[in-house]
Amino acid sequence: MNAAAPPEDEKYSVIKIRALVNKFGRQLLHDRLDLDVYRGEVLGIVGGSGSGKSVLLRSIIGLHKPTSGSIKVFGQETKELESEEEARELQQRWGVLFQEGALFSSQTVAENIEMPLRAYTNMSQELMNEVASLKLTMVGLPPEAAKKYPSELSGGMKKRAGLARALALDPELLFLDEPTAGLDPISADQFDNLVRDLQKSLGLTVFMVTHDIDTLRATTDRIAVLVDKTIQTGTVQSLQHHPHPWIQEYFSGPRGRAALTSAAP
Repeated sequence: MNAAAPPEDEKYSVIKIRALVNKFGRQLLHDRLDLDVYRGEVLGIVGGSGSGKSVLLRSIIGLHKPTSGSIKVFGQETKELESEEEARELQQRWGVLFQEGALFSSQTVAENIEMPLRAYTNMSQELMNEVASLKLTMVGLPPEAAKKYPSELSGGMKKRAGLARALALDPELLFLDEPTAGLDPISADQFDNLVRDLQKSLGLTVFMVTHDIDTLRATTDRIAVLVDKTIQTGTVQSLQHHPHPWIQEYFSGPRGRAALTSAAP
């Protein structure tokens, strides 16, 4: 069971989004979205194809410039950072696991994990080797995985290696983009458990884009649904009763009922 949410006055918004608009030409994707992601929670982001789940993630981490609106991360307005140094300082406080792990094929797993350390620190190679080894252990990969190349890894191992890289700088905030996509049910369940265990042990705040209702059930404290260019939030249980047809179908349709049935004791 997920921990009970703290009282409202004890919550701190690690991410605060207000009146966010994303347009591509004449296509309006997000229409004045408001969203808070609270410290220590796992927030799942869902929505239909073309609803802009990944665009929202990319807007937060600075890979996409929104049309208008405000995005604050750790209290800092991302579009008002005055220097590259300020941006780098903020970026060091989060880690990102992109779809498929996004590992560099020409580098070993250890070299992939060490990339953020090279980019943001002045660590010696010896110390980077130690950090890479620690992160491999943290995500459940054996020591010998360090010398392997991504092509030598299974899909589940690639995800874990990508997660190890995302955790290299000991972030406070973790972004996950479809973390269980392409995994078999057993591997997906193991990855869900890993994410939840790491979130609890490290005190992470997690922003997770996913379409997997089993992952939502297993890992999230709250869910934000992108629908009709706006956003609706709640838990798996509360969203079953939401009046919007797409939300009802997603959470109360055959797959949603099956996920809830499998969760019952």
